[in-house]
Amino acid sequence: MSGKDRQKQLAREHYERQNQRRIEREARAKRNAIIGTSVGVVVVIGGVIAATTLLGGSDSPATASPEASASSEASANPSPTDTAAKPTAFDPASGTCGYVADADGSPAKNVGTPPAKVDTKPKTMTLKTNQGDIVIAVDAGKTPCTVNSFAFLAEKKFFDGSKCHRLGSDQFPVLQCGDPLAKADGKNPTDGQGGPGYRFVNENLEGAKYTRGVVAMANSGPDTNGSQFFIVYGDAPLSPDYTPFGTVTKGMEIIDKVNKGGVITPGGDGTGAPKETVEIKNVTMSNKS
Repeated sequence: MSGKDRQKQLAREHYERQNQRRIEREARAKRNAIIGTSVGVVVVIGGVIAATTLLGGSDSPATASPEASASSEASANPSPTDTAAKPTAFDPASGTCGYVADADGSPAKNVGTPPAKVDTKPKTMTLKTNQGDIVIAVDAGKTPCTVNSFAFLAEKKFFDGSKCHRLGSDQFPVLQCGDPLAKADGKNPTDGQGGPGYRFVNENLEGAKYTRGVVAMANSGPDTNGSQFFIVYGDAPLSPDYTPFGTVTKGMEIIDKVNKGGVITPGGDGTGAPKETVEIKNVTMSNKS
């Protein structure tokens, strides 16, 4: 093979690698946005909700041609996400979960990191709101890392005074809460971006369904859970990408009332800050199932 042919082969291989990365990025974008911890645009395809995220960055399709210089790959730098520590799943042998710092620079109310050791006994979480109590039976057996995180944040009074910032639509029947910095006034562009400054793994995804009363984690991609969650008040045709960790046992009438009130300023997907403000006064976690 001549030097020129070898150069073309290297360039072609470089292009193919770039194209594969572009495909992977687009696949991630479709997964990330529907119940994301940042604003997204919803699209319904074949009865299943998909979306494209409105995140910043240089995640644009590759434009290099097969004739591009192969030497340019050596100068490519890995993204912070690629080099950041990864959270680890529950280890039954040690009874621990691995929580890691959130490296994407999202706004945070930092109260520390949950203890690694978790309690898998059944629990009940109560959201005391200005609209009344919402009681949730949480499954610490199937979602130990998630429930442990909520127990920690509740103890630290992380959610106290926070407002549910996003109400869904008929095709997207959820109320999203858990951003400690959200103003929920229909004007704040950073609503939905806040979190606790750490992240942890997805859990209990196999066969996950998002039916009325289910409570699940919002995320911006695999294993990026923080503090935001959503309560389903209809049947949401979501892909199984969001950790379902509990079921509302009391207070669904509150969610229905908020839904009837509508949103302040609907976005392109019909969602927005609810007209009926839902402020979380306090969150408690008990061992009563």
